[in-house]
Amino acid sequence: MSVNKVILVGRLGRDPEVRYTSAGQAVANFSLATDETYRDRAGERQKRTEWHKIVVWGKQAEIAQKYLKKGSLLYLEGRIQTREYTDRDQNKRTSFEIVCNTFRMLGGRGDGAAPSASGAGDEVEAPAAGHGEELGAASDVTDEDIPF
Repeated sequence: MSVNKVILVGRLGRDPEVRYTSAGQAVANFSLATDETYRDRAGERQKRTEWHKIVVWGKQAEIAQKYLKKGSLLYLEGRIQTREYTDRDQNKRTSFEIVCNTFRMLGGRGDGAAPSASGAGDEVEAPAAGHGEELGAASDVTDEDIPF
């Protein structure tokens, strides 16, 4: 048995860019920043930002384009995927990306999130995910819980 599951809470580094495959399926790409704080050897507080490449497919890609903006606070679930390619100088490269199957917009209306009845954000799950997981715990996350 193996598991490939990623859960991230972070802020969008740029607006989603949506393209369409030749078959007409939407695919959105954006970056998500997560921060980690730690103390160095001298006891000084340090902050490290990790940037994640996010890929969203289908209907939720269109929803991402409509509602997500740079700076939006987002909870997402997905899986890590590697992609190998050859760059312009003919060097082989490996890229890591998160293929998102569920996301939830966190924060209020002024945070770039879509309006919702609860004001806590909206959950969007890819039809292909099919696991129907409950994400209720995500609604308890506030801006105070996020280290950036």
